[in-house]
Amino acid sequence: MVNSIKEITQAIMADKQNKSFTEKNIEPLFAAPVTARINIVGQAPGIKAQESRLYWNDKSGERLREWMGVDADTFYHSGYFAIIPMDFYYPGKGKSGDLPPRKGFAEKWHQPILDLLPDIQLTILIGNYAQKYYLHQKKSVKLTETVKDYKTYLPDYFPLVHPSPRNGIWMAKHPWFEEEVVPDLKRHIQKVIKK
Repeated sequence: MVNSIKEITQAIMADKQNKSFTEKNIEPLFAAPVTARINIVGQAPGIKAQESRLYWNDKSGERLREWMGVDADTFYHSGYFAIIPMDFYYPGKGKSGDLPPRKGFAEKWHQPILDLLPDIQLTILIGNYAQKYYLHQKKSVKLTETVKDYKTYLPDYFPLVHPSPRNGIWMAKHPWFEEEVVPDLKRHIQKVIKK
């Protein structure tokens, strides 16, 4: 039984699955303040985030904070936000973007971390990997359907499309996202952090 985030971090680094990263002294990138009220589950850190040691440190992060209605200071320093991606290491480059998070990673590490975060009231699920895992969905379920039906998963989960600039085409095709979903996300974030 691990009793602290420090112990979990050490256990993650000692895990053979992460040997190629820890040999290069790369620590897992996640955030789990004990005061967190909102957990943000994305895919995995991008290379820029991993190198700068700062999660969501890119254009996607800027857009995510805009959608959430919080500034960078609140996002990084308020203690309201846990960042627990499906993989805590950059998985590498694939043919069309980053590779998927490694299988089995979330299963191994998410629950021990969440056990140490008693005040999580809302989990934001960004993208297919997080949604399939946390919502126990079949592969055939489409991300667009899940995001459009976001109210079904409240109050515990709020599914989102990835805020990557690459998703501009998706957003142009689905104007309801910025018209309905984003304002509701902002309301839910404010409700949780103002309690």
